[in-house]
Amino acid sequence: LRAKWIHSPDERPDRAGQTLATRKPEVIEAWAKARRAQPATVARRDNDRPRTLRFDFPGGDRGRLQPIDWQDWLGTFKDRDLVFLYQETRRDGRQSNFFRLDSPKREEG
Repeated sequence: LRAKWIHSPDERPDRAGQTLATRKPEVIEAWAKARRAQPATVARRDNDRPRTLRFDFPGGDRGRLQPIDWQDWLGTFKDRDLVFLYQETRRDGRQSNFFRLDSPKREEG
């Protein structure tokens, strides 16, 4: 509710550490590519659709992550009607890798 909505990769936060929200694929891809993050999933379902959407960041613990292509990642994101919550920078100005996928249909509480 308190996030600033972003509709284009050219839009910027009002301040460092601000939480941003988008549903725009081009914004999500630009954010991930700026961090050299690759689309990934924790596991696939029986029908070969991604299960839990993640990003594989350089130097991260790849453990259970399986790479997927952008089409699968963004298709699943859209099918689930998700919102991408993220930060461009931390409050101290350093680049942030924080993101969360949220569903507006999720019950509060």
